[in-house]
Amino acid sequence: QVQLVESGGGLVQAGGSLRLSCAASGRPSSGYTMGWFRQAPGKEREFVAASRWSGSTTYYADSVKGRFTISRDNAKNTVYLQMNSLKPEDTAVYYCAADPYLLYSGIYHEGSYDYWGQGTQVTVSS
Repeated sequence: QVQLVESGGGLVQAGGSLRLSCAASGRPSSGYTMGWFRQAPGKEREFVAASRWSGSTTYYADSVKGRFTISRDNAKNTVYLQMNSLKPEDTAVYYCAADPYLLYSGIYHEGSYDYWGQGTQVTVSS
């Protein structure tokens, strides 16, 4: 069993930056694909970014490419999401997710991930 705990959310003005962290415990996160999803009020949860265990292969939603960066420190069992040039439409609850056996076809789909954090709120004011 893997436990994921997100932190780093908050209120920021448009154009600002935040860094989210997701700490994994229970089993080593190395070997796991780690992802970030978000859910805005009244909307479905959507894919944001993901990283293979090596950290060298990453994936991004088109809406965040060039603004967000996912990275991971396997020694600390932690994955990060650096969010720059934030926009009001980035406002959402951000969730960390993990899975040990994720194929490429499942990277972008929330149903493919076995483990989830409780979420952290990000609010971007205009």
